[in-house]
Amino acid sequence: MSVSGNVLEMIGNTPMTTLSKLDTGCCHLFGKLELMNPGGSIKDRIALYMIRAAEQQGLIKPGDTLVEATAGNTGLGLALVAAQKGYKMLIVMPDKMSMEKEYNLRAMGATVIRTRSDVVKGHPEYYQEVAARLAREMPNAFFVNQFANPANVQAHYETTGPEIWQQMDGKIDAVVVGVGSGGTLSGVGRYLKEKNPAIDIVLADPEGSILDLYHRTGEFKQAGSWLVEGIGEDFIPSICDMSLVTCSYEIPDRESIHVVRELLAKEGLMGGSSTGTLLAAALRYCREQKTPKRVVTLVPDTGTRYVSKVYNDDWLLEKGLL
Repeated sequence: MSVSGNVLEMIGNTPMTTLSKLDTGCCHLFGKLELMNPGGSIKDRIALYMIRAAEQQGLIKPGDTLVEATAGNTGLGLALVAAQKGYKMLIVMPDKMSMEKEYNLRAMGATVIRTRSDVVKGHPEYYQEVAARLAREMPNAFFVNQFANPANVQAHYETTGPEIWQQMDGKIDAVVVGVGSGGTLSGVGRYLKEKNPAIDIVLADPEGSILDLYHRTGEFKQAGSWLVEGIGEDFIPSICDMSLVTCSYEIPDRESIHVVRELLAKEGLMGGSSTGTLLAAALRYCREQKTPKRVVTLVPDTGTRYVSKVYNDDWLLEKGLL
């Protein structure tokens, strides 16, 4: 192992592990441990790429304020990169997200504004609308906008996808992803499909999100609500290429939380709530197969940001999930 020159050089090249203690039917299941990024999530990758792209295009300079709408992890990745490069950071985050994320963001020097979780895209108090407005109104501010930023997809096309292919020696039948902004699906999916068009791209979607129904029927529904953080949408982000999806699973909060706690108990891996959604979809996919397949799922972020929720029995009882 080599010595990194700084923390930003530690982003990516995350380990892959076999998940051997779960019931995967006839399949072999592997977990890519994105929680091992220095900021604790897969979003470190896109944070570095999006800030670099803005710098290369002359859109930002040290001392400027970066503004982003996020469920938390993209904000944490951006705060990490911004601090290293000399930018200020303003995060707009829905009020349903864990307090651990807000505490982390503040500790990293970011300013945090909370918005309503009970409104949808287009409403003036929707978190993305608030972030865009603040970026327009503030001097020397730049709206990063992960949901429409092509550097988001490029990060996964150039790093996450190739890492998965190399770690699996090209022997991969399916990869399971979620959609928050769509960057992982689009970047990883496009790279792996170029390598082998037969690879299944499996979408894990929280119950209440619109994406599973859209994949299966091409129809839109009114979004519901869900407790899992960071994935699921009430719209389709412009960078999200849903045509890459082979199959999708709608996962209830109860199943996501049960599965992620099982992952910790059996495999010793403490993932966040979205990890449970992806893993639940991966297990469903594996158990449906009639012939052995090699399946990769992501552990998108660390569970230490959800101790007050997913790993808190009192909270689960309050929500009727235990």
